[in-house]
This record gives sequence, C-alpha cells and structure tokens, in this order.
Amino acid sequence: MLNTILHGDPTDQPPLLIAHGLYGSGRNWGVLAKRLSDERQVIAVDMRNHGDSPWFDSHTYPEMAADLAEVIEAHGGRADVLGHSMGGKTSMVLALTRPELVNRLIVADIAPVAYGHTQIRYIHAMRAVDLSSVAKRSDAAAQLAPHVEDPALRAFLLQSLDVKGKRWRLNLDALEAAMPGIVGWPDPQGRFDGPTLFLTGAASDYVRAEHRPAIRALFPKARFAKIPGAGHWLHADKPREFEAAVRAWLAATA
Repeated sequence: MLNTILHGDPTDQPPLLIAHGLYGSGRNWGVLAKRLSDERQVIAVDMRNHGDSPWFDSHTYPEMAADLAEVIEAHGGRADVLGHSMGGKTSMVLALTRPELVNRLIVADIAPVAYGHTQIRYIHAMRAVDLSSVAKRSDAAAQLAPHVEDPALRAFLLQSLDVKGKRWRLNLDALEAAMPGIVGWPDPQGRFDGPTLFLTGAASDYVRAEHRPAIRALFPKARFAKIPGAGHWLHADKPREFEAAVRAWLAATA
C-alpha cells in the first residue's frame, strides 16, 4: 500500500485524502494537511514511484487510482478526495471508476484532458546532479540551478532528495517512461455525480474555458473557483487562500 501520513484522528466526518502532483510527496502538503485536520482526519499519501511509497515499472492513472482506492478502503471505505495536477487526474479517475469510495472531490488546477507539454526536462535536470559530490542540499541546489532557473521550483524538486542516502525519492526511470500517459488522459468510462470543485490558480492556464464541457460531461455537479495571484502550484503560491477556499467549499457542501 502507499505510504501515508496521517494528520489528526478519525471523526464522524469522512477523512480528507490528499494526492500530490508529479515530483511531489505527501510531505509537501504537511502544513496544509495539519491545519485542515482540525475538523477531520487528513491522509496525505506518497503516490507510487514517489516519496516512501513502493516503486513500480508501470505508472498509469488506473493503477494510481487503484492505489488510492486501497488507502480509502483501509480507512473506512469513503473519503473526501483532494488531488493536485497528476494527483488530480488520479482522483478524477478514482471518482469515475469507484464513485462509491468518493464522498466529494476537489481537483486542483488540472482538467480531464491530454496536454501537449512534457515535464521530462526536470528528470534530466535531476539526473544531471552528481549525487556522489552532494554533502548538503545546497550542493544539489547549485548543480540544479543551470537547468532549473526558478528557485521555488528548485526547492520543490529538492524536497525529494535524500541527501544522506544520495538518491532521489523518485523513480525517475519509470516516470520518464510513463510521461506520455502522465500528461495524457486515459478517458475512463463513467460519471461522478457527487459534489466536485475545480479549484485553479488565476495565473495558470491548465484549466481553460474550452475544457468546461468535458468537465461537466464527467462531473455534472462541478463548480469552479480561482485563487487570484496563484499559478499551477496554487497551494504553495497562496496557501492561506487555498485553505480558505477548501474549507468554505467543504462547509457549503457538508
């Protein structure tokens, strides 16, 4: 089963399961998960091939959705689910194929569509780091700098570096091989009729107006909200605003 980080104790409300995005981990969501656990238990997972979860050669959305299903079944059988980017696509596939497990769904800055971009350049950047010469995180940061200009993105990637173990907590080979599927969309059959929020960054172009018909066809109760000043990593760009939006929607749909 996936590695899980539990925040808070079970309550009479369904737990909130958080599925992170590509190159992330459950630890990235620690502060937000802890804050949201004042009203319900929050379960942050490491997705397969990330963090402390098992590594597999295969990395598809149906497989990742099955991973989440296993976690939910081990924690009461029903959960509110929040997924960002790759985790958002996984959460959508879960809701479409196993709707009995999903109470409510929050999709953070991703749509059920295939995208034309690729994230392989960051795999190449991480591979370019000579881990044998890294004694502290700043050593790796200096080696990443020529390949990743954005300091915030460098810091994000470095959260997956095990300095003492001189290894990345990412299965880079599997993720590179799976990249076409990660940026794609498996087009699962089904429809999720539960409450659904598509929460996006106003400065991001991942969820566009032309995506709404596809979203509404799969998620007829979809609602949309934007966080001003936030990009694709909206929970990191505007954590307080992100938390407030999640809380308000959960309260409104309770």
